Amino acid sequence: MFFQNTEDTICAISTPAGAGAIALIRVSGDKALSIVSSLFSKNLLQVASHTAHFGRIKNQIEILDEVVVTVFKGPHSFTGEDLVEISCHGSRYIQTELVNLIISNGARAAGPGEFSLRAFLHKKMDLSQTEAIADLIAANSRAAHKLAMNQMRGGFANELQNVRANLLEFAALIELELDFSQEDVEFADRTQLRQLVANMIERISKLSDSFRIGNVIKNGVPVAIIGAPNAGKSTLLNALLNEDKAIVSEIPGTTRDVIEDVMLIDGVEFRFIDTAGIRETSDRIEILGIERSFEQIRKSSIILLLFDITTEKEDKILERIQQFRNQSVSADQALIPVFNKQDESSEENFKKLKDSGVFISAKTKENLNDLKQQILKAAGDFSDTQNSLIVTNARHYELLCKCLISLERIQLGLQDNLPGDLLSQDIRETIHYLGEITGEITGDEILGAIFSSFCIGK
Repeated sequence: MFFQNTEDTICAISTPAGAGAIALIRVSGDKALSIVSSLFSKNLLQVASHTAHFGRIKNQIEILDEVVVTVFKGPHSFTGEDLVEISCHGSRYIQTELVNLIISNGARAAGPGEFSLRAFLHKKMDLSQTEAIADLIAANSRAAHKLAMNQMRGGFANELQNVRANLLEFAALIELELDFSQEDVEFADRTQLRQLVANMIERISKLSDSFRIGNVIKNGVPVAIIGAPNAGKSTLLNALLNEDKAIVSEIPGTTRDVIEDVMLIDGVEFRFIDTAGIRETSDRIEILGIERSFEQIRKSSIILLLFDITTEKEDKILERIQQFRNQSVSADQALIPVFNKQDESSEENFKKLKDSGVFISAKTKENLNDLKQQILKAAGDFSDTQNSLIVTNARHYELLCKCLISLERIQLGLQDNLPGDLLSQDIRETIHYLGEITGEITGDEILGAIFSSFCIGK
């Protein structure tokens, strides 16, 4: 089993590994107050909840450290149990000694995510909210932070619970019909059930469709930099990141593999990918690099199609842009033509291109801010998440897809006037999948898979 006895008192370091100014050690469980009190210079058993106390922690020989102990008494704590947080100096020696001291006095080391697991088990939050904690810790952008905060506050869970409550009501009425099957009575209004199912399909479809956006926000919006050899792709990557990430050379075909890094633009994380130059070649290694370039094109949400305006003719550029739109860009991808080496050629020589893309100089970083704004604009939905319910969790997405299949079977069954016992089976299945998302229906194996990905101390 993933987690041990949840009645034990547990402890763990909750701050990152290594030395620092301050470290935080958490202790949770029935014995948390008595264990820490036995080591501390003040009796904590009589203090009020949500209070902080300065004092010394001693082992049997000497004072180990001067600390601040904060007391949270259950059920009004993060875990729902008595919870003590010890703020000590960040010496690795002090942290290790403190944890060993607490364990030797009756606690045990917490497993990954066990504090959050206890919060879930004591109904301080549902499973989707608990999972949002991990997303919040991992958030690298404002957009990802907003999504995690919205889910942690229960926006996603509330939507699902409302849907599930309505369906449970109908399930109860249909089950009641089965008890009176010989009397041919109908308690559940089939017209009302059709409307409910249609509404649920619409709402859950919207949630499942949002996973594409949510997954991109969580992991960074992928932006592929594509173009011919020596168009300036690696120079552009370096200019955007403001560091020498990729090798720049006048020799065509220098970049033979995918190089990528991330940066924030106005709070949205973008993952920029420099690719091998696309051209006809007999070099086997370069061919592999070009194949990976097209693979990145397929995976990217935004494509920067780079041209060297000092070597390519205006009409040929326009022809290639149109060809690329027709053959390589799908409907849900954004294509931004970028005309590089503006510092070496007059923009006036390219009047036809004026409204077709962005003129820049990757070398001198001219107009890079204009390009960043175009990238942000192309991201569109990815940056506007404040008031949206967006799915970011692959487990939730999979269960929502299963819900849709069950709901569509219910809808089809209602159209075919199927008896209540057959409808009831699909309704129960839908309720089950919704319950798995919020944790109303779950098992040790599922909990183990979820909480094992959490850091220890959370």
